[in-house]
Amino acid sequence: MKTTRTRLRVAGAAIGIIAMAALTACNPAGNVPAEQNTPDASAEASSTEMTDVTLQIEGSAVPYYAPIYEAIEQGYFADEGLNVEVLYAEGATVVQNVAAGNVDFGFPNGPGVVAAYANGVETRVVHTTYQTGIGSILFNEETSGIETVADLRGRTIAVTDLGSPQYLALQLLLQDNGVDISEVEIKVIGVGAIIQALQNGEVDAVSFNSVRYYALKSQGFPVGQFLTDPALPSHGNVLIAGNELLEQQPEVVASFIAALDQGLQYVIENPAESVDMSIEQYAPTFEGQNEAITEVINEVYIAQLWNSEDTEVHGFGYGNLPRWQESIDVLVEGGLIAESFDAADLVIEEPGTIG
Repeated sequence: MKTTRTRLRVAGAAIGIIAMAALTACNPAGNVPAEQNTPDASAEASSTEMTDVTLQIEGSAVPYYAPIYEAIEQGYFADEGLNVEVLYAEGATVVQNVAAGNVDFGFPNGPGVVAAYANGVETRVVHTTYQTGIGSILFNEETSGIETVADLRGRTIAVTDLGSPQYLALQLLLQDNGVDISEVEIKVIGVGAIIQALQNGEVDAVSFNSVRYYALKSQGFPVGQFLTDPALPSHGNVLIAGNELLEQQPEVVASFIAALDQGLQYVIENPAESVDMSIEQYAPTFEGQNEAITEVINEVYIAQLWNSEDTEVHGFGYGNLPRWQESIDVLVEGGLIAESFDAADLVIEEPGTIG
């Protein structure tokens, strides 16, 4: 099968780099005249008719993004006529860049997309990839003395970004347990260092995700957690696109989704192989953790996130509008966004209807 490989870059505030990528995005080449349809001309046509698109993922390269990596490695994007370039950034930056048209697609967490939309940074959720949220508060259960959420009062808690969904979820979880955000000390630490800060005792807890709970547990760290999904019914990473791309090139969006779905199915059928490839080709810092990560892929991603009762009926990426509406309304009730809006304005329920 034809394989295409992305050029990986780390993109934070380097908007100049992103803008350069955007200049080459979404420019399908012209058709080759019939009289030039020789074998050599056909080969040239197939190479020039590829559409360049940029995908910006929240965080950094981790094996849990295996469906995207497999869609690249197995040639699913290429088969759909797409040449995908992958970039990384914090969640709020991802949403802003997609809304501004600096990148074509984003893969941030759902609550951050909702909060941004409520504040006028509008994108569309075209594929609800993670059917539920993965947020959790992690802490050292042996030395912290933390047993209940109320025990977080007066503690230092790390978040990756004050615009992150983890920070939103933390506020709501604290509120539900009688603790105001002003009663804790918030420390902003980047994705690459936040878990180490917990392990080193620099902070009492981190608001991050339940995936790291399993990783820490497998490493022998005495980790405890409070899941935040009960406080903020939400979604983990979702695929977003800008309104202009969706309106002017829906076929590009549809093609991206088709390839992503194939990537999801491939990982579900080949989890260990996909983890090995992702670590070797994209996330080498996870070397040696293959078995533990494969367990997380099986127990969390396949069992809870990528699949649901909805996806059994409608396929991957189904956007359950009542659940999305609950996510929106909870943020309003918690005072984190000013007013509610119709989930259907943000979320495309059936990804298969695009294009």
